[in-house]
Amino acid sequence: MTEPGTFVGCPCALFARSTEWAALAAARWLGRDDQDAAEEAAEGALLAGLAELPISGTVVIGPEAGDLLPVGSEVGAGGERVDLAVDPLEGRGVVARGGNGAMSMIAVGPPGSLIRLPDMYMRRMAVGPRAKGRIDLTRPMAENVHAIADAYNRNTNDITALVLDRPRHHDLIEEIRAAGARIKLMQDGDVTASISAAIRGTNDHLAVGIGGTRQAILSAAALRCLGGELQAQLWPTTRAEIDAAAEHGVDDVNRVFSSDDLAPGEVIVVATGVSNGDLLRGVRFLADSARTHSLVMCMRCNWVRFTESIHFFARDRKEEVRLLG
Repeated sequence: MTEPGTFVGCPCALFARSTEWAALAAARWLGRDDQDAAEEAAEGALLAGLAELPISGTVVIGPEAGDLLPVGSEVGAGGERVDLAVDPLEGRGVVARGGNGAMSMIAVGPPGSLIRLPDMYMRRMAVGPRAKGRIDLTRPMAENVHAIADAYNRNTNDITALVLDRPRHHDLIEEIRAAGARIKLMQDGDVTASISAAIRGTNDHLAVGIGGTRQAILSAAALRCLGGELQAQLWPTTRAEIDAAAEHGVDDVNRVFSSDDLAPGEVIVVATGVSNGDLLRGVRFLADSARTHSLVMCMRCNWVRFTESIHFFARDRKEEVRLLG
């Protein structure tokens, strides 16, 4: 008998098609200094990909200013009911500047598996499996850095923290420096940073800072698949945001949410690289095809899969399929 809150037949591998289409569309705008056009192209392509999947999906977390995939919209060709958190273009500013690390991303789960929160800031901290259970968002930054260093059996100056390069993080950056850790400043990519901190080989150990609720929920879903941990706390800046939190059932804005709170249930997370980064390679356009690199994570299947796909633009092909070199 199927457990409540699980997929009847896990379609995790199918969801990569939608993020691949979004990445292909967004990559055409790399370096063209038009982040709105890049995000609109990605959103339209993601919607087209989702429309063909055998699901009856509801978008519970959507793009900040998206018109095609607003919160509450229904997607899919019909089938099992699922909730979706979508980010057609994580790092729209990166794409506009022609930078590294942009990707298209979705998280999917049975109804109720992705918490609904108002669009506002959240303070968050993310680590991988080695440091899980060692962090505490309410403790001073230095204590967390030392706890993470102990988890990895390293010195604090061997630990790398990922922080978005924003004025609001000035004091945080000084705290991390005082603790002795290294810092990698990122122009964009909240979710990318959280995933990178949970995957060995990136030499990143901690992602910390203030970002949006959408990014926090997507990060939580990814960290659950990777066995890591995310802690997050609402960071309201106006009375209206406090009221909005209360309307979503959060009466205590000081509450610290765990990964399980933000993304309960068995979730699927899929990301496809738009531009090259430490985690995923970006789209590579060839004469009559393009190559994409994706990350598929599924709690039910208990796997993490990196996939390489070749997309042909015509049936009459001029190029061979190439092995990676």
